[in-house]
Amino acid sequence: MDNYPLLNLFWTMLWFFLWIMWLFLLFKVIADIFRSDDLGGWAKAGWLILALVVPYLGVLIYVIARGKSMGKRDVAEAKEREAAFKAYVREAAATGDTTGQAKRGSSVEELAKLAELKDRGAITDEEFQRAKTKLLV
Repeated sequence: MDNYPLLNLFWTMLWFFLWIMWLFLLFKVIADIFRSDDLGGWAKAGWLILALVVPYLGVLIYVIARGKSMGKRDVAEAKEREAAFKAYVREAAATGDTTGQAKRGSSVEELAKLAELKDRGAITDEEFQRAKTKLLV
């Protein structure tokens, strides 16, 4: 351990951390290039080539040039995900969960349809009772 002092270990860890942080930024920039709707195919190819051929400079230029819109796209995507989640929760709450509540909800709907058919005279009382027994069992 005498050949590698504590300060050198600190610097090694710092550089390793910065390198990992830069890799995360590189992947975020590449993902943003592909999901950006305002860029055409050639512009996406140009940014991608710049980010991969001259990585540090390319990522830095991309963040400076398009960092603000990159943040806006992140916020918009988060809002879309939140809205989709809320819609899913509302739908699941309306129809019930997957542990049997959905089946009971659909049974109630089926019974209502059967009652409507019976009221219109499309099915007889006997057919209604048989269908109702099938649904409830």
